Amino acid sequence: MVRNLVRLALFSYLVNACATTAAPVVGQPCPYKLVDVDGRTLSASEGVVTILVLTSRPEAEKTKLVADRVPERCLGNPSSRMITVIRFQPTRNRAARYFLSSLIRRRIDTEAARLKQRYVAKKLTRDPRRDVYVVADFDAQIASQLGLDSHFFPFRVLVISGDGVLLRDWSKVPEARELDAALP
Repeated sequence: MVRNLVRLALFSYLVNACATTAAPVVGQPCPYKLVDVDGRTLSASEGVVTILVLTSRPEAEKTKLVADRVPERCLGNPSSRMITVIRFQPTRNRAARYFLSSLIRRRIDTEAARLKQRYVAKKLTRDPRRDVYVVADFDAQIASQLGLDSHFFPFRVLVISGDGVLLRDWSKVPEARELDAALP
């Protein structure tokens, strides 16, 4: 009897946990407001089509695959962008946050140098460093802001329209043709 009550309580807890962390729904608004490691505020209300990549540190290399598959028409285009959100283990240690943020900025500089080659090939004079957006999520606030449970979704790719509506959602790295088809 007690065992059945415990099972029922556990089942009820899991059902409620899943219900409160429901994933975003394609075709529905997917609002977000983020601040990247350079201090820039980014939101769904800016009218920019956004590829939002949520990743954990072990899955971070998949982000490079997504970036390489972004269509050329989006490269350097001010009406589209890719934002990478890196989820870290929760920490209140300011020194650790500062150190990790500085490592991210250094990595962004490296990625911008790699991106520069694609900009030159397209004859873009814009600095690619200004087009790289990375957000450090130290307390799982961003995943919860989007209705995601970071424990169940270590990697996500969301395409959000300029008016904040979720257009597409993947839990794996999308193929280049899939990503191209999802972007307006």
